[in-house]
Amino acid sequence: MKVLAINAGSSSLKFMLLAMPSEEVLTSGIVERIGSSVGIFTIKVKGVKLTKEAAIATHKEAVEMLLVSLIENKIIAKVEEIEGVGHRVVQGGEAFKTSVVIDDQVVKVIEDLSDLAPLHNPANLIGINTFRNLLKNVINVAVFDNAFHSTMQPETYLYGTPYQWYRQYKVRKYGFHGTSHQYVSQRASQLLNKKNSKIIVCHLGNGASIAAIKNGQSIDTSMGLTPLEGIPMGTRSGSIDAGIIEYIANKENLSIKAVTDILNKKSGYLGISEYSNDARDIEAKIKQGDPLAKLAFDIQTKRIADYIGAYYLQLGGLDALCFTAGIGENSALIRKGVLNRLKVLKVKWDEDLNSQTRGQETLISTPDSKVKVWVIPTNEEVMIARDVYSLAQKS
Repeated sequence: MKVLAINAGSSSLKFMLLAMPSEEVLTSGIVERIGSSVGIFTIKVKGVKLTKEAAIATHKEAVEMLLVSLIENKIIAKVEEIEGVGHRVVQGGEAFKTSVVIDDQVVKVIEDLSDLAPLHNPANLIGINTFRNLLKNVINVAVFDNAFHSTMQPETYLYGTPYQWYRQYKVRKYGFHGTSHQYVSQRASQLLNKKNSKIIVCHLGNGASIAAIKNGQSIDTSMGLTPLEGIPMGTRSGSIDAGIIEYIANKENLSIKAVTDILNKKSGYLGISEYSNDARDIEAKIKQGDPLAKLAFDIQTKRIADYIGAYYLQLGGLDALCFTAGIGENSALIRKGVLNRLKVLKVKWDEDLNSQTRGQETLISTPDSKVKVWVIPTNEEVMIARDVYSLAQKS
């Protein structure tokens, strides 16, 4: 069965075609700058990236370009070979605890939940509706970013706010990056050869979150109602005193929306360093002795360690600590910065192994470490394809 895993953004469409259940990757790529005068279409063919520029006005045109390219590059002989499409959906609220086959009712619920993810759910729906219209007889599956965290308990996911806010508006912690946390924690359990395991996953990219996973279930995670809660990220502030919002609104004569926009788009690495949201730029500046870049780095590594310490207590110990996503997989400096703060937990690691590890699965802890430390590349697309294949078998 050939399955397309799709991650649709407001102006982009990331894709991967897999053969299931073997999980062989047949191709992958991305369509960028949809809606602009010059769009960029990139597809990997036999390990080589092919890129072309063209005006791509809508997501429908992007999908049509993708389908044509799959045939032109002899990845498939005809469109009918695609038997399933899986869509990443950021916010499923409390309505969806697992992935579901998409029908009109599912589309309506996702649309109704857009208030909780105004930047993401509408874009995800564009991808869903486009594929449903173009591939009418193909199973479409919604895979929700927060579903893996639905096992959290009320004492964990509720805030200390009026209960009426939860009852009426569903104000609570939902968590995100769930597909990534699930994939990495499952892989860690396999590597540990231990089903009943205590694992902390650090998904560190421009967006970043930490999750505590006990016996395969998420018991806590750093992101909350929105992806703004948690550790400082590329442009997000992470958790702050809520009183700051009114304080800055008054001082700068800004609306609450404007302040929230700054917390989402102009904070974190970018806001503290006053230079860049890119971890690679921050590391380069640190090497040049830039104090604000070093401060941005230290604030983030300190907050990551804070969460790890708290989750260590919640889990009642720790079998494995995992680093994943763009920064977690590729930055030896960020891993070292975090691990240096965990010596009290008797975490020990190999400096040389850590410095040499970029983007490959590696055990970087030493044999005498009380906690295994793994770098595990994430694979959200495989998780999406697995759910599509599983639901297709049942339908």
